[in-house]
Amino acid sequence: MPFARLAHATTPTCHLGLGLAAVGRPGYINLGRERDLGPDRGVEALRARTHDLLDAAYAQGVRYVDVARSYGRSEEFLASWLAARPGTDDVVIGSKWGYTYTAGWRTDADRHEVKDHGPATYERQRAESAALLGDRLDLYQIHSVTPDSPALTDKELHARLAEAAACGLTVGFSTSGPAQADAIRAALAVTVDGEPLFSTVQSTYNALETSAGPALAEAHDAGLTVIVKEGMANGRLAGPHAPEPLREAARETGYGCDALALALVLRRPWAGVVLSGAATLDQLASNLHAPAVDLDPDQAARLDALAEDPRAYWERRAQLPWH
Repeated sequence: MPFARLAHATTPTCHLGLGLAAVGRPGYINLGRERDLGPDRGVEALRARTHDLLDAAYAQGVRYVDVARSYGRSEEFLASWLAARPGTDDVVIGSKWGYTYTAGWRTDADRHEVKDHGPATYERQRAESAALLGDRLDLYQIHSVTPDSPALTDKELHARLAEAAACGLTVGFSTSGPAQADAIRAALAVTVDGEPLFSTVQSTYNALETSAGPALAEAHDAGLTVIVKEGMANGRLAGPHAPEPLREAARETGYGCDALALALVLRRPWAGVVLSGAATLDQLASNLHAPAVDLDPDQAARLDALAEDPRAYWERRAQLPWH
């Protein structure tokens, strides 16, 4: 189904999406994970948690859900939720390919995922996603494109992606790393038969990492839908880990640090969808307050001042352990 139908959503939370990276697998790098998930991280426990989050998000008007082949069983959990709730045809689904999940449902695996952006991986993972999600898949994104990714220059891959787009699947890409802006601009230049290949971009942007902002504005101006991930900086902008200026603004507004962090991103005119990565119902409820937060100019300026050098930000992120 066309990803563009998301633009017709009119719920108060229609610019927020739910990402399942934190609940589709037992291990992830988010801070506070031991407290959030507890000791039971079996398949059925996380399936039930995912379904509860999806139920709550849908009830509150969220209409975009983000999964990936490398997010453990996230596609499987989402597929079973969709099958059990036939009245959810207005949910828009985005997934990603390019990383293979290799942890075997363990938190202590040597490698949790393996990256490959070649055509063979695309074809394999496209078939895997289709087997689970069928025609409910609206958007398929290349996962974590960097400036040196072969996905930016592989003409055979471009042709296959364009073929999928011609059949109705929206094609996008996500980015990561300190050179996100360079990757975005390189992807904007990719064309097939004179037409731009990509319709969406998903990038990390938050109060601490703002370097992709100008390039995301350019992508928006070029007609791409911008999806923002990691608006909470993997938990660094949540309650106990939040910097003091954010906690101070939270006290002033009466909302949680998480809601303010997401509200700051929602203020950007180019932000089409901002993802919540909630792992608990309480986190989700607090995240969904973000559209109601009204930051005054002084509060917004204080939060804008939190931005770090992108290289330092991504070095710190790389050091976060898989819990």
